[in-house]
Amino acid sequence: MKKLLNTLYITRQESYLHKERETVVIKQGKDKLGQFPAISIGNILCFGQVSVSPFLMGFCGEQGIGLAFYSEYGKFLARVQGKQTGNVLLRRTQYRWADDEEKSVSVARLMVAAKITNARSVLMREIRNHGENLTLSDAVSRLAVSLRRVEHAQSVSESMGIEGDAASTYFGVFNELLRGSGFTFGGRVRRPPADPVNALLSYVYTLITHECSSALQGVGLDPYVGFLHQDRPGRVSLALDLLEEFRSPWADRFVLTLINRKQIQLSDFVTEASGAVRLKDDTRKTLLTAWQERKQVEIMHPYLEEKVPVGLLPHCQAMLLARHIRGDTEYYPPYLVK
Repeated sequence: MKKLLNTLYITRQESYLHKERETVVIKQGKDKLGQFPAISIGNILCFGQVSVSPFLMGFCGEQGIGLAFYSEYGKFLARVQGKQTGNVLLRRTQYRWADDEEKSVSVARLMVAAKITNARSVLMREIRNHGENLTLSDAVSRLAVSLRRVEHAQSVSESMGIEGDAASTYFGVFNELLRGSGFTFGGRVRRPPADPVNALLSYVYTLITHECSSALQGVGLDPYVGFLHQDRPGRVSLALDLLEEFRSPWADRFVLTLINRKQIQLSDFVTEASGAVRLKDDTRKTLLTAWQERKQVEIMHPYLEEKVPVGLLPHCQAMLLARHIRGDTEYYPPYLVK
């Protein structure tokens, strides 16, 4: 089992990171903001105007420390990667599967089914906790129909179409789950996020996508070649495939918790001249602190039947996917919440 290492989030604008012996130093101007042993860091995520020395970039590549750059809104920009590692035979098999419609859809179906099942679970949990809600009950029924449809999907495009319908149903009632003061959700808007809820969702999805990408590389898979999401330059398609299983039970519930417990308020966001909504710097720190705490919470993995920290879920699923592609298991067991 891969050790859960800390992720270093750099959100202070105009920060500069460099290597000092076996440590990572963060500075802003002449002020030192922090210094961390490299051995304790698994990933470094830089948001906005953050600079990194070439020597630290090279060091991260050699040591297997993930180093990625994002816009202030959380949009992925670039990743620094060292020498390719992992089993070349596994990657060759992955590429062949990605070019094989039958193989691709066999995995894509399961990932979409897991996404729909987990979305239903989130809605049913709301009904159990807060009483019967006809709007939510109707959505749960429609998601059940989508789930039956995807079981018989014959192509990746058909699976994607069903996934899109299910997402529309789920987000169509997402506003019913919001209990924080003043927060409303009229639908999913991605580029750029046009309201605080979409800004939070996009930001957290970005964080999990990076975790998935790192996990896939860790088991020797290529995060850029997926089965559900098609190839596109610069897009980590397989990481986005894996993300689908975690959207509702991990990302969405985390965002709902922040809002409904009033850990984040409407005043914690700013609207740019373009209409894009983003989190304030201090709010990002609040979110990331809560995020790191959530990653440490242990849950029972439904397939492995072991307690694992939430932050290790992408690594567990990446391992299970690699085993399936190698032929060690007949089916890929996607992550399902109970």
